[in-house]
Amino acid sequence: MSDQTLETVHLFKAGPMPTGVAVSRNGRIFVNFPKWGDDVRYTVAEIRDGEPVPYPDLDWNTPNGDADPEALVSVQSVVVDPADRLWILDTGSPMFQPTEHGGPKLVCVDLTTDQVVRTILFDPDVALPTTYLNDVRFDLRRNAAFITDSADQGPNGLIVVDLHTGQAWRRLHDHPSTKALPPADMLPIVEGRPFLERPKDGPPSPVTMGADGIAIAADGSRVHYCPLISRRWHSVSADALFDRGMSDADVAATVVDEGDKGGGSDGLETDDQGRFYLTDWEHRAVLRRNTDGSFETLAHDPRLLWPDTMAVADGYVYVTANQLHRQAKYQQDEDRREYPYALFRIPIDAGPVALR
Repeated sequence: MSDQTLETVHLFKAGPMPTGVAVSRNGRIFVNFPKWGDDVRYTVAEIRDGEPVPYPDLDWNTPNGDADPEALVSVQSVVVDPADRLWILDTGSPMFQPTEHGGPKLVCVDLTTDQVVRTILFDPDVALPTTYLNDVRFDLRRNAAFITDSADQGPNGLIVVDLHTGQAWRRLHDHPSTKALPPADMLPIVEGRPFLERPKDGPPSPVTMGADGIAIAADGSRVHYCPLISRRWHSVSADALFDRGMSDADVAATVVDEGDKGGGSDGLETDDQGRFYLTDWEHRAVLRRNTDGSFETLAHDPRLLWPDTMAVADGYVYVTANQLHRQAKYQQDEDRREYPYALFRIPIDAGPVALR
């Protein structure tokens, strides 16, 4: 049965699958399409008059190779920061290929002019050849950005960016809290079936994507994060992350296990009241952790086929549902995704979902 709190914002009836979503103060909606095998003609779009339009323009979405520092290569996340600027997180890694300098970057767009005003490139010792830049959150108290590296074939961790200087560095590099759990510790289930990589010929293997969702506590004190393959989540001191004088061991000492969140999560978000929002792709749900530590279900709906990324804006949680688990690499080389993919929103103060 469908949950009536889940409102359809946009249906993607053709084209590539979306991952990220961002909403500006005046309600402009942005989405992105990573290059995972679909025909991606533009990797970032704005939804205008019910249709996705290349953003900021088609030129920026037409790279000259995978290391073009002046174009978008393959974008995984778009985020509107507290100053109402759009930031675009470019993996520089189409088809999860090794990165090259110039590809992985943060691009800032001024939403009043729709012009790119800043590009921050990551050095090879920050965005490693194996790095997959997954999601990003902004803390303008410190003028910082925090990014997850969800690499499935290399070290995981968090990347910290000083937005004032443009310098970036790695923290919690391959720390256990950033790693996917092995099958002995978590067998992920989606649509009633173990979520594994399933080649056409050969045995299945575990999905190994690590640090994925990320959110900053409302008071700015801690950064929360979770691997894709884990039902637990952790937090770390934001001050420690941003203090380049602290040793890695001292930063790691501030990590707190935030406990079992009930299911596998792709996206994390928070609101100004200190509540956290978590997608739950195992149960087709969006959850919320309240300030007293209790959890409630904001939406539980069969249409939430792999709830991916969220944005909190204008009293709603926006969430993409993209059927990620039905891609061919998880289905013995058979693409089982069905149109449409979807962008939904959920009123955040409508109360918990009634059990049916």
